[in-house]
Amino acid sequence: MPDEKEITIYDIAKHLSISATTVSRGLKDHPTINKNTRKKIVEAAKHLGYRSNTFASSLRSKKTHTIGIIVPRLNSYFMSSVLAGMEDAASRENYNLIISQSLESSEKEIANAHTMFNKRVDGLLASLAYDTENIDHFKPFFSKGIPVIFFDRIYPHSESTSVVIDNYNAAYDVTKHLVEQGCRRIMHLGANMLRNVYADRLKGYKQALRDHKIAFDEKLLFISKLNEEAGTEAAKQILKMGSRKPDAVFSANDTAAVFCMIKLKEAGVRIPEDIAFAGFNNDPISKIIEPNLTTINYSGYDVGEAAVISLINHLNGISSVKTTNTIILRSDLIIRASSLKNKSL
Repeated sequence: MPDEKEITIYDIAKHLSISATTVSRGLKDHPTINKNTRKKIVEAAKHLGYRSNTFASSLRSKKTHTIGIIVPRLNSYFMSSVLAGMEDAASRENYNLIISQSLESSEKEIANAHTMFNKRVDGLLASLAYDTENIDHFKPFFSKGIPVIFFDRIYPHSESTSVVIDNYNAAYDVTKHLVEQGCRRIMHLGANMLRNVYADRLKGYKQALRDHKIAFDEKLLFISKLNEEAGTEAAKQILKMGSRKPDAVFSANDTAAVFCMIKLKEAGVRIPEDIAFAGFNNDPISKIIEPNLTTINYSGYDVGEAAVISLINHLNGISSVKTTNTIILRSDLIIRASSLKNKSL
């Protein structure tokens, strides 16, 4: 069956016995076209099945009003909050989003970046995959002057802006809090040091130990993907440590912390009496586990909103990467029962 003819503004003009120019202006809500005429044009367009030719419009304006987004994974509370912030900010400025996930694979991330470039997105927002070692795949964007904003998991670059929190100081504050609870053998559940978020959290943890005259113990560092399985595996390792087991655990995310707690509780470990716990992200799971998990709170929504606003400001010439290279957002330590060994503090 042959395809039906594509409806054009000339068909609408013929249907209403008006000029094509009037139709074009009416569809764009132009103030020179009176309200009743605009309403008739819109109704006729819907009735006839007219579709705006955004491709042709993009070729004329050299803009697609589309922003590309690459995230490591979509199935996390933090990332869904980030995307909500991005969607709201983009909608306010009449931009559309194309969202892709790397599934924590640099190869998939490279393919996604290539696709976004070929889709002619006006700008790109990216949070890097677990194993990304360089950002050569973003060079086509830099060479064409297409703004790239890295958020959360970043790669500092002179031609891009980064939206982050101060992971170093947040981790320092968590570790300091655990020390103030009387903890001296504080285990850290970290992740791949290629990523700034985990490298900075480890640095903050180590500095807090140094400042409190506590030696760093390599045996108290557990590197993993910080998923459910990693939390369970960390608990198994702790249970094998006997009298040398930690008196506190600081996890670089809430997921690993919670599943480590669950496994230890099954083995009869008391939290926080035997082992205090703190996480990072303030995911909903942190308020479900008993005792509730001490954590770092920072708004994914604010991260997403700030990233889009920064990108659109670049596109509109309001700011540039030369003046806005890093945007640091607020974070707060949320103290809950899981870390309160010293109830007076």
